[in-house]
Amino acid sequence: MPSAPQLLASALSAMLLLGACASKDPKLLNLRKTSSGPDEFSILPNKSLEMPLSLATLLVPTPGGGNLTDPTPNRDAILALGGSVKAVGKADLALNSLVARVGSDANIRNLMAADDAEFRKKNKGLMLEQLFSVNTYFRAYEAMSLDQYSELSRWRALGLANVSAPPEKQSILR
Repeated sequence: MPSAPQLLASALSAMLLLGACASKDPKLLNLRKTSSGPDEFSILPNKSLEMPLSLATLLVPTPGGGNLTDPTPNRDAILALGGSVKAVGKADLALNSLVARVGSDANIRNLMAADDAEFRKKNKGLMLEQLFSVNTYFRAYEAMSLDQYSELSRWRALGLANVSAPPEKQSILR
């Protein structure tokens, strides 16, 4: 039977071997698709076929153009909620021009991803956290996160209404 130091050394070796198999960059917080396989959420079913009231009112088919059964989820959602597609198009143009008034960068997502990777590289965590691949994402960004309870108190003190609010700390502890 092995002695206690031998068992301890074996257990430590096993933990180090298993820790070496872990990924250095956890994908659990990555909400983007990283594989090249199919994306089941990108498949939109066609609309059902309907017989028009008059065949004379049908549009002339255009090669490469759309047809009446093509899915239009954004337009359908706007109409289902009682909106106007024409009004939303104009509002989008106004919003885009307002946002772009100080300039915009088409590569902003890549710049933000690079900045985030650099920030997380500088804030990896302690030695044991790195050794056991403990996720330090939330602790690294804790100083930049919003305290929802103090923000709710600030809104209430100003007399502003909230559509929804997080549960109170006291009600969670009860």
